[in-house]
Amino acid sequence: MKALKIIISGGGTGGHIFPALSIANALKARHPEVEILFVGAENRMEMERVPAAGYPIVGLPVAGFDRKNLLKNISVLFKLSKSMRLARKTLKDFKPDIVIGVGGYASGPTLKTANQLGIPTLLQEQNSYAGVTNKLLAKKAAKICVAYEGMESFFPQEKIVLTGNPVRQDLACTAEKRQEAYAYFNLDPAKKTIVIIGGSLGARTINESVLAQSPENNGVQIIWQTGKYYYDEIADKTSNDSNLHPMAFISRMDLAYSVADLVISRAGASSISELCLLGKAAILVPSPNVAEDHQTKNAWALVKHDAAIMIADKDAVQELIPTALKVVQDEVRLKTLSANILKLALPDSADKIVEEIEKII
Repeated sequence: MKALKIIISGGGTGGHIFPALSIANALKARHPEVEILFVGAENRMEMERVPAAGYPIVGLPVAGFDRKNLLKNISVLFKLSKSMRLARKTLKDFKPDIVIGVGGYASGPTLKTANQLGIPTLLQEQNSYAGVTNKLLAKKAAKICVAYEGMESFFPQEKIVLTGNPVRQDLACTAEKRQEAYAYFNLDPAKKTIVIIGGSLGARTINESVLAQSPENNGVQIIWQTGKYYYDEIADKTSNDSNLHPMAFISRMDLAYSVADLVISRAGASSISELCLLGKAAILVPSPNVAEDHQTKNAWALVKHDAAIMIADKDAVQELIPTALKVVQDEVRLKTLSANILKLALPDSADKIVEEIEKII
């Protein structure tokens, strides 16, 4: 059998890139000779992260439409036309057996062109509320892999496969990791631990919430991913509080999750999938700055099963830290949240997606 050739397209945020890399790694594990090419958007995160993971990538000059300033869209249309031409050339040169779209700007021109050339496509939709690009591409896709039930309101039901979101593979929590984490973060094993993750760039509202309600001297310690833009100011303001451990970026999320009694997070699809698989009690603060307010819909999919607590961004400064300090000391509530979120986990997602790719090819 000849070696498979596969294009994976999309990106823009970690929420699109982590699943894409997980799918690529799962393909490589089952088909060591597979040739994988990524197609991303120029100047976006995937142009660094994908080569760092060992895969080649082509960048398209594609950009998103500006809904506020319509005149700016003249250049957007020019970039889209150029991206379509470059996508066509890439597909004709590489000759993939299938093209996989994970959402994000680049997946639009790449999968549309694949459909025009008669190359089969598969979509992976991470969120509980489908993005505009994936809704447009769904009509021609052979299969659509989703992470939430009820997606037939966006996609043709016969094409949907519930696979879950592929997440980073190294996150398993163990007793050994827990001990290592106490030393790594310089924590007190006798205290409860809250882990705050506001996305890879931090979250201003969450940061302001911690500063506004400084949780001093209450027997709780906090590992706090501030984001690089906010780190210097926060480290300066909190230098006297030994219970706060601000970091620009948590590179060892496996260790942070290992010691987390409670996690405070935005409601991005990848973060939620990780919390489900690890069975972590969580308070979600959906970002208001995302398309179609999809993070609120992601969070609500958990809240209705009593599998997480949601606090609106506008209420966070007043409510977030008082709620977190109360919940982290309530063993019964922590156990309930943990048990319920674990029920929503969909393990082995990347392998399930690879099986669908194999069937199509």
